[in-house]
Amino acid sequence: MTHGHALTHPAGPLAWPTGFRAYTGHGGLREHGDDISIVASDRPATSAAMFTRSLFAGPAVILSRTHAAGRNLRAVTTLAQNANVATGRRGQENAAEVVRRVAGILGVPEQEVLIGSTGVIGRPLPMDTIRAHFDETAEHGLAAFTAGPLDVARAMMTTDTRPKTAERTVGQTRLVGVAKGVGMLEPDMATMLAYVFTDADITPAALDSALREAVHHTFNCLSVDTDTSTSDTVALIANGAAGPVDSAEFSAALADLCLDLTQQLARDGEGATKLLRVTVGGAADHGQARRIAKSVVNSPLVKTAVHGADPNWGRVLMAIGKNTDDTDIVPGDVTVRFGDIEVYPEEPGADTLDRLVGTMRRDEVDIAITLGLGDAEATVYGCDLSAGYIRINADYTT
Repeated sequence: MTHGHALTHPAGPLAWPTGFRAYTGHGGLREHGDDISIVASDRPATSAAMFTRSLFAGPAVILSRTHAAGRNLRAVTTLAQNANVATGRRGQENAAEVVRRVAGILGVPEQEVLIGSTGVIGRPLPMDTIRAHFDETAEHGLAAFTAGPLDVARAMMTTDTRPKTAERTVGQTRLVGVAKGVGMLEPDMATMLAYVFTDADITPAALDSALREAVHHTFNCLSVDTDTSTSDTVALIANGAAGPVDSAEFSAALADLCLDLTQQLARDGEGATKLLRVTVGGAADHGQARRIAKSVVNSPLVKTAVHGADPNWGRVLMAIGKNTDDTDIVPGDVTVRFGDIEVYPEEPGADTLDRLVGTMRRDEVDIAITLGLGDAEATVYGCDLSAGYIRINADYTT
């Protein structure tokens, strides 16, 4: 198995796996630029998908859950800049109409189309402009499907500053992923939109198992601001065009691809300037390791210290200590490191603090915590907290 992330092949830009094609266009959801995308397989496919558990899940999620249950999705359409959430029956009807129109263009059953919608909550979709756009697209049919993965990733963006794509290979098969999301990110599944397309021939059960395992260790370990989106969707579609694949190798490649996308999302968190990785080892179990790590990566005080390269390492102890139900944690058995610099329990001197400032000025900051309780470990991914985050979200709709 070969791993590798690249936006380009020797022969040119990143391409879809065999048997997939895509379209992007401007449907009037934002003022400028493409805001509608469709990726489709030219043959029947198997699929797996996961969705937000938010109580205010949008019509796109509700409809897609039903379609995903058949495990035979072959197309994904995404509307950017409008979440179509909290829009009542009208929102449900609009989501269904979008799916119906996309299915008509592709000539596939509606039940084989997944829809994602992302952006402002509480505003109806501008269906007049969307209808006009799909009418025009239908006239061109599949001849309009010339977009590449980078085009689709761009069309999905809201406050993202750059598109996110990743690629992996397993033997003769390929996996290509696209993702968006930089705010309202705290996993309760996978807090963003992410789609992976592959030409591997793999059973629905193996596909579902691989996706759930990958999400558990990647997207579900991502957090920017502790807020869980109403529109989260992760889907994996396999059309079998390149033949069978070893399921274990496929799972490893998928996990690696999802980790790549996870770190791209964290680096591009709203207002972010640094990637923050927190690893907790020596935990009693995986749940404890992830819980403590998330407590640190989500701490506003830790995140602002990382942003300012302020060597206020005591904030990490604070973030660990507020987990008051974890009574098995003994402060004297805990160690904390920033990179290779131990700050606790050994009291750092002036020279160490100077080195710590240098470590915290890097684009990637790693915090490692050992609890001294067992062998379990977890790593979570986030970013620093800057004034830019406040500016973006204070003015999001104005």
